[in-house]
Amino acid sequence: MAGSRVIDIKAFIDEQKITAYQWLLVALCFLVVTADGMDVAIMGFVAPPILHEWAISRPAFGLVMSAAPLGLVIGALVAGPSSDRFGRKVVLLSSIFVFGIFTIATAFTSTPTEMAVLRLLTGIGLGAAMPNTTTLLSEYAPQRKRALMITIMFTGFNLGSALIGFVAGWLIPTHGWRAVLIVGGALPLVMIPLHLWLLPESARLLAVRGAASARIAQILNRVCEGRFTGEERFISNEPPVPSRKPIGILFSQGYGAMTLLLWVTYFMGLLVIYLLTGWLPTLIKDAGLSVTVAANVTAMFQIGGTIGAVIVGWLMDKTRPAPVISAAYVGGGLCVLAVASVGALSSSLTMLVFAAGFCMSGAQTGLNAFAPGRYPTQARATGVSWMLGMGRFGSIFGSAIGGALLGLGWGFESILATLAVPAVLAAIAILFAQRTSVAAANATVGASH
Repeated sequence: MAGSRVIDIKAFIDEQKITAYQWLLVALCFLVVTADGMDVAIMGFVAPPILHEWAISRPAFGLVMSAAPLGLVIGALVAGPSSDRFGRKVVLLSSIFVFGIFTIATAFTSTPTEMAVLRLLTGIGLGAAMPNTTTLLSEYAPQRKRALMITIMFTGFNLGSALIGFVAGWLIPTHGWRAVLIVGGALPLVMIPLHLWLLPESARLLAVRGAASARIAQILNRVCEGRFTGEERFISNEPPVPSRKPIGILFSQGYGAMTLLLWVTYFMGLLVIYLLTGWLPTLIKDAGLSVTVAANVTAMFQIGGTIGAVIVGWLMDKTRPAPVISAAYVGGGLCVLAVASVGALSSSLTMLVFAAGFCMSGAQTGLNAFAPGRYPTQARATGVSWMLGMGRFGSIFGSAIGGALLGLGWGFESILATLAVPAVLAAIAILFAQRTSVAAANATVGASH
């Protein structure tokens, strides 16, 4: 194929109009992220009736709350290198199966220990899903609309988290908390055949791995309406990297500082989000409101995040992305302070929770769109998944510290007021990550000449 036409896949995708199949890919990934959001948030909504039925303390239940985030770390750290080696599609479909099955199994537990183990296994599946949807979509989205398409996909997470809140408010009074877990686990299993049929493998990854041109041509013709014959030579035109191992690339050629700053940003953002979504229903119920009201108010955080994600993504495509994300984190910190100031019984609580979700989840979703473009194809899934994995320690800390602070007698206002600090730290870290990302790109280009 020495005389074959050479096609740079990224350049081809960037130059073409966005096809209906690319929007279908957004929808397919959106469904996965929706199911992911439902299962991640589900324990916060079923916690109050479980605490009552099992007669256990909140600090003791903190082990259950932190089990899934720990599994998310394991799943993310394993999924990235596996995806870069075996492909995005097979790892993604496996992850959907795992978190669906174990969520259903959690409904039949009778002790906190059993529940913690199954939530750990559920988390492993959840941790593998998110980075693969992000990476796969980023490799098919044109540069001019990439942030918007990825953030639209991620609104599924906020929508799923809100949806399970409304489902919990509806099911728990009549059918109990176990029904909520069964519904949350069944939905991802139903979507597996659809994704097996329609989801493509990453053409850019196939090119890097030297797959047959006919296979790549077939995928690009299907997804991007190309007119390739299979006689072309497909490439992913990127500067050379000094390591064959994806993990090694994360800390080479100036990537190290950027990688660590992305981890810090993600850690701080998830600390705020998980403490809020995990314990806000309980805090509101303790203030004297019903379980249904507590679930519905907390769901407004996710609805706000859904709208905020789209707006943040749109702004990221129009201007420099890092300052947009940073400003959203600062706004989130101010909104959380306002929630702490007015208290759980204020008439403005619902609107302020909505605004906090708009800013915090909008910023966090924008970070998910920002990260894939910072790494080369050979390490993209690893870079994204390790950011999610290391950042997940923030969700573990947030989930666990909520129960601990409640056990120490901290109230609604004092717990929420402290969350402004990590929100501001996230805003600072993303600005430095942008600066080091530019330096890493310059170093990579210089090394290639």
